[in-house]
Amino acid sequence: MNQTPRPPRSHPIHALRRRAALALLLPVLAGHWPAQAQTELTDLARIKASGVLKVAVYKDNAPLSDGPVTDMKGLDVSLAEALARQLKLKLSLLPYDAGENMGDDLRNMVWRGHYLGYGPADVMLQVPADKFLAQGNPQVMIFAPYMRQSVMLMHDTRKLADAAVPEDLKGVPLAAERGAGAASVLMGHGGGLLRNQVTIYNTGVEAAQAAVDGKAVAAFVTRAQAESVLFRNPGAAAHFRLSKLNFNNGIADTGWPVGMAVKSANKELAQALEAAMKSLRDSGEMLAIFKQHGLTLTAP
Repeated sequence: MNQTPRPPRSHPIHALRRRAALALLLPVLAGHWPAQAQTELTDLARIKASGVLKVAVYKDNAPLSDGPVTDMKGLDVSLAEALARQLKLKLSLLPYDAGENMGDDLRNMVWRGHYLGYGPADVMLQVPADKFLAQGNPQVMIFAPYMRQSVMLMHDTRKLADAAVPEDLKGVPLAAERGAGAASVLMGHGGGLLRNQVTIYNTGVEAAQAAVDGKAVAAFVTRAQAESVLFRNPGAAAHFRLSKLNFNNGIADTGWPVGMAVKSANKELAQALEAAMKSLRDSGEMLAIFKQHGLTLTAP
């Protein structure tokens, strides 16, 4: 009777080799996967392992961040340096052009990165600490406000002693920044009451400098822009005052706090940065940074 042939036995030496190889491999495999899971770094650990803190700052945003990308200056640049030093990391600045809106900037520089491959950073500075902005961008966490931005009228008291309401500016040459909300408010008030008196400059710093140079009597710019120009022109500072304009629209202009933003999942990084910011305040270094740039450290 024919029998179905049995499969040939493996050669004993081959079987021994396979068993020996498996015996050697199993401990490696057994230790490999748990070890890999354990080396899954947290957001903060990953950044510390890299040795670098990537901080996003706006381009052309004097006096906060301005100048060549290889040698930027300003308050936010100094603050970024201080934060990196607090975390014992090297600083890598990611300067970027402002997008169409703040949501674009947060997407490009914090949680996804630009479609051209630039970014994201670990943290972004000069982010309005606004609850509606936060609610509309759940991918980010906005925290640790470090200053309050506000719009002021910087005016030459020799030509305009006081200015409390826009009507006080009738007939006065004015300066404002192109595309800024301050310029829109000023020019739109009263159906264009002051429109023909306003000269538009590319930046708020240029508008403030125009007032110092006598090309305008007053500039409607941010406090930081005005103070930085007066700091650079100490001889003119005595003749200028910063006043708050009341537009009688029922809305109190108290300014807006600005802070930092990280990915919403990066809670450890946020905690570390918040602690670093507190340390800078408590030690007096934050005040020194503001004074270095001629700015007032305002409560956020």
